Amino acid sequence: MPATHAEPRFVQCHHEDPQASRAELLRGLTAPTAVTSPKFLYDRLGSKLFDAITELDEYYPTRTEAAIFRDHAVQMAAAIGPVGSLIDLGAGNCAKASSLFGALQPARYLAVDISVDFLREALDRVAREFPQIEVVGIGQDFSSSLALPPELVSGRPVFFYPGSSIGNFTPQQALQFLGGLHQQASGGGLLIGVDLVKAASVLEPAYDDALGVTAAFNLNLLLHLNRLIGSDFEPRQWRHIACYNAEQSRIEMHLEARRELVVRWPGGSRRFDAGERIHTENSYKYSIDGFATLLADAGFAKSSHWTDEDGQFAVFWAAA
Repeated sequence: MPATHAEPRFVQCHHEDPQASRAELLRGLTAPTAVTSPKFLYDRLGSKLFDAITELDEYYPTRTEAAIFRDHAVQMAAAIGPVGSLIDLGAGNCAKASSLFGALQPARYLAVDISVDFLREALDRVAREFPQIEVVGIGQDFSSSLALPPELVSGRPVFFYPGSSIGNFTPQQALQFLGGLHQQASGGGLLIGVDLVKAASVLEPAYDDALGVTAAFNLNLLLHLNRLIGSDFEPRQWRHIACYNAEQSRIEMHLEARRELVVRWPGGSRRFDAGERIHTENSYKYSIDGFATLLADAGFAKSSHWTDEDGQFAVFWAAA
C-alpha cells in the first residue's frame, strides 16, 4: 500500500494591485535614470528563462550552492538543531528546500512565493514524497511584507533564503530585510545563500552568457511592461548590458537603447537617447566578514558558514 499523505494547505495573503504596480513602474521609468524593480523580470516566461539560466555553464551560483548543501547538510543540521517550521522564501519548485529535508527533518514546511498557483504542483510532489511533513503554501510578496500568519508558524522557526537573492537588495535594504526576519525568527534562525566577491571575469559571463539566455531574460521585461502599463517597448530596439561595478561590489543589469527612440504609454511617454539605459537589476556580492557583520547588525546573535573549495559562494546559518 502506498503511504498516505495529507493534502497541502494553501493560503493566499498577497493580492495583486495593478494600479499600485503601474504607479511604481511609471515612477521608475520617468526618473532621471530609468529603473525598474527586479521583481518585474519574473512573469511566466521570465521565470522559465531564469530556470534555463541556472543550467548554463557560466552561471555558477545554483550548482555551487547545491554542492555546498550536499557536502555540508549534516554539519548544517547539527548547527541548526530541531526545526519546527522551515520557512522557504521564494520557494519556486521547492527543490532546494526538499533536498535538505533528510538532514533537517522539519515538522512543517512553509513554502512562500508571490502566488500559491506557482506552488501547487511542486507542493503536491513534496507532500507525496514526504508524507511525514505538514506542507503549507503561502502566497506572499515577502519583499514588501514579511508578516506571515502567526498561526501557520509552529515550533522553532527556521527561515530559508537560498540562491543569493539577498543580493538584489541594496545593503541598507538588506539590513532592513534581515532585521525583519530576525524579529520573526525568535528561538530559531536563518539559513541563507550568499554570492561572494570574485573576479569580474567570472562574474560578468554569469550575467551575460554566450547563448544569450540572460539577454532574453532581461529583454523579456519589456514585453511584461507592455502588458502591465500599456507601453509600446520594442525589444529589438534595446540591448542587454551586464557589468561589474567594483566600487559598489555589485553586478548591474541594464537595458540600453540602440538608437534614439520614444516609448509611449496611456497618459505619457519618455524619450531615450541612443545609449541611454534602464537599470533593471543589481546583484550585490559580499565578503565572508562583510556578510557576517551585516547579520550581526540585523540582530542575529552569532553566525557560521560553509563555502565551496574555490570560495565562490557561501551558506550562512545565523541564530536568532
